[in-house]
Amino acid sequence: MVPIKRLVGVYRANAGVRGEFRYLIDRYLRGESCSLCEITHSPFRRRAAWDKGVAALGVPLIVLHLNELGPGLADFVGDRAECVVAEADDDWVLLISRDDLSALDGSVDTFFTLLRERLVGTENV
Repeated sequence: MVPIKRLVGVYRANAGVRGEFRYLIDRYLRGESCSLCEITHSPFRRRAAWDKGVAALGVPLIVLHLNELGPGLADFVGDRAECVVAEADDDWVLLISRDDLSALDGSVDTFFTLLRERLVGTENV
């Protein structure tokens, strides 16, 4: 069993006004979106169901934008954003891929079900 220090969801977008503006252009004019954004946020704010799921998880889960990643995490994620990774034993492990997130179709409940399945075998479940 591997103890998980924390989980990090990585958005396929940058933080800040410029990053938000770019995301809105990509989403509404180009039809491109971030599946993790669709799970964590409604069109106007973070979903209450997301906050409730994070609180019940039992392991820290944060979400970061691409320009908020430290060098080691940025190197690990590479071109795999959006995704969810686990920090374990000073290493990163991919738990949920972009394709996995896309298949969830924005469902917060299904996200946390999948995340708990992927955490089986760790000391955190």
